[in-house]
Amino acid sequence: MSYFSTIDKIPFEGRHSKNPLAFKYYDADKMVAGKPMKEHLRFALSYWHTLTGAGVDMFGQGTFERPWDQLEGLELSKARASAAFELMSKLGINYFCFHDLDIAPEGDSLEEKFANLDIIVDHIEGLMKETGIKLLWGTTNAFSNPRFVHGAATSCNADVFAFAAAQVKKAMDITHRLGGENYVFWGGREGYESLLNTDMALENDNYARFLQMAVDYKKKIGFTGQLLIEPKPKEPTKHQYDFDTATVLGFLRKYNLQDDFKLNIEANHATLAGHTFEHELHLCRINGVLGSIDANQGDDHLGWDTDQFPTNIYSATYGMIEVLKNGGIAPGGLNFDSKLRRGSFELEDLFIGYIVGMDTFAKGLLVADKIITEGTLDAFVAKRYASYNSGIGQKIIEGTVGFDDLTDYALNNKNLKNESAKQEWLESVVNDAIFNA
Repeated sequence: MSYFSTIDKIPFEGRHSKNPLAFKYYDADKMVAGKPMKEHLRFALSYWHTLTGAGVDMFGQGTFERPWDQLEGLELSKARASAAFELMSKLGINYFCFHDLDIAPEGDSLEEKFANLDIIVDHIEGLMKETGIKLLWGTTNAFSNPRFVHGAATSCNADVFAFAAAQVKKAMDITHRLGGENYVFWGGREGYESLLNTDMALENDNYARFLQMAVDYKKKIGFTGQLLIEPKPKEPTKHQYDFDTATVLGFLRKYNLQDDFKLNIEANHATLAGHTFEHELHLCRINGVLGSIDANQGDDHLGWDTDQFPTNIYSATYGMIEVLKNGGIAPGGLNFDSKLRRGSFELEDLFIGYIVGMDTFAKGLLVADKIITEGTLDAFVAKRYASYNSGIGQKIIEGTVGFDDLTDYALNNKNLKNESAKQEWLESVVNDAIFNA
């Protein structure tokens, strides 16, 4: 059965096209910086927002019109899977990502949950073989069910800790079976509301124990994929232990897990943490932990995770500069953790949302390559810090001077002079690249 019979495979028509069902910038096989676009970008479909999202918000019921809505149980799950692979095939998306709860019904017990997953994974495995589409990453939903009211790996209830471990074990098994290239930990409720009822030290220690168990299990089953942690602040827990990149880095280093995990950075999570998307990517890159990206954007006027399809060309450009300077993002990719606005309820809107997001990052890639190739920004930064290449600056870098030496130098230096940071000019350089790439 075709769920999108009125829509053909999405073509590339170029920047002057007015066709909403065509790519303007994403030309999958176009060579950029020595590789095809599709290899730089490694786009992935987010199973949850795309197939299970209903257009619900905290004030209203679902609005989306989907041809599989009348189905229930495993038949609904099979229909969604078939629709997902048809959608990806027509968009030219080569990867997908899932939570276990996205792909199969919860059931009334852990045994039933596992049995449902086994049935659906058989179906998905067949679709993967038929289409050649791959799994970018898998994960488990350890935040929606009421059992996780106090967290999962950080729960005050050891029985919940054990239940969460069983879910992760099963999700890792599925990811390994389907050839997934990564496995993601998103601690949706790993945090606290009040210190009055919280043993933070124990919760952090238990979270580290949980992650170490995952590392051990990865080795046991021979899973060679990358383990990722996805930072997220505030929502839904007021104080989350994975608040941002810097927080996660500190946590990993404290518990000696820094060699086992990289980070999956989401643009909207960066916004909620009070950072920019590029800040989080840059911090990951310079610390060697940039693993994958959840591509979306938030709304500056709203303080929650709006998960909009990305349209901000500046954010995409700055993000792709980090990816290119990182030498690429594989085995990670760009997963569209994005959902349609509640008023965009037609099936066609699913395609348009993905097309706009893919075009935004394709244009960002072209601009980023132009900026790096021209070298104006890098040359300016190198010149700005040139004082550390010789003289007292070089001695500081080499660690051959201390406060006494620096005080003597400062007392005898009568020519201290700063130079302009030229921010506005550098921003004009970026503008020029966007206008002309």
